[in-house]
Amino acid sequence: MQKQEVTIYDVAREAKVSMATVSRVVNGNNNVRKETRDRVLKVIERLHYQPNAVAQGLASKKTTTVGLIVPDFSNLHFAELSQGINDIATLYKYNILLSSVGNTLVGDDHVIQNLLNKQVDGIIYMADQISEKGKETLLRSKIPVVLAGTLSENKETFGSVAIDYKKAVEESLEIFYQNGKRNFALVLNNPETYLSSKELIPAFNQFAQEHKLSNNHVYSDISTYEDGYNLVDQLRQDKIDAVITLKDMTAGGIINGALEKGMTIPKQLEIISAGSTNVAKLVNPQLTVVQQPLYDIGAMAMRMLTKLMNNETVEDKNIKVPYLLLRGKTTL
Repeated sequence: MQKQEVTIYDVAREAKVSMATVSRVVNGNNNVRKETRDRVLKVIERLHYQPNAVAQGLASKKTTTVGLIVPDFSNLHFAELSQGINDIATLYKYNILLSSVGNTLVGDDHVIQNLLNKQVDGIIYMADQISEKGKETLLRSKIPVVLAGTLSENKETFGSVAIDYKKAVEESLEIFYQNGKRNFALVLNNPETYLSSKELIPAFNQFAQEHKLSNNHVYSDISTYEDGYNLVDQLRQDKIDAVITLKDMTAGGIINGALEKGMTIPKQLEIISAGSTNVAKLVNPQLTVVQQPLYDIGAMAMRMLTKLMNNETVEDKNIKVPYLLLRGKTTL
């Protein structure tokens, strides 16, 4: 026979106080006399009462729960980001509700709304894309939101922790240029919804303009290994000789597709990726990468969120962290 759960009503009856008094004791409200508080605490201990976290949240308007949104549970990039977030959440005694919006953005607004319906105190958004409807839902929610690993368009509203993508693009293109390459490509998913596009694309175009380069392309809707593999014919047709990707798996697809079609890497085609996953070490030839400190980004994002949720002062809501450019075998 299942043991009956002890309720707040049982504690109130045994301590001969109201349920409101028990609630005040449990939530640390000082407006309770010492002798009453001691009596209630003794009953709680004797009955092994475990306060209901949801009920506490409704009473205090805080649930000590944060929503964590990722695009893809299987992507190693987001796994390492999540570890940093989880460690800080555990340190500050926050629970995490994990949700995935998928790579297509279908229903991202629904996912966000579901978390809001669960009364989360804040949201960390790790997905690198967001629909206009999803963005509007977050803005309307009025709860703290921090982007981890991507840049915020709404710098006054959303916090963000990410690398300096503009600088990373400029440094990558300079490597290509110094190696004699002149026909560059930037490979993204959807620039309209990609959160960092407003820094990446202008930096890409500005470099081309300053160096008087005319044959440069931004390829959209490219996010998987297969997409990268299938892109190779277009790269050859456009005479592209250097590529920046943001996903290591996509870079792996480009490498294998290029090699199968008889191209030499890096002599004919150079590649730099900013995915920061172990895939970069597994592909052959090994990728040159913009190495992001993913664990640190996640940890810093969660720490910022704890401050915002507790109305603490946050001097800089849009933090750019250092990165390393590690040379592999896909650049000269």
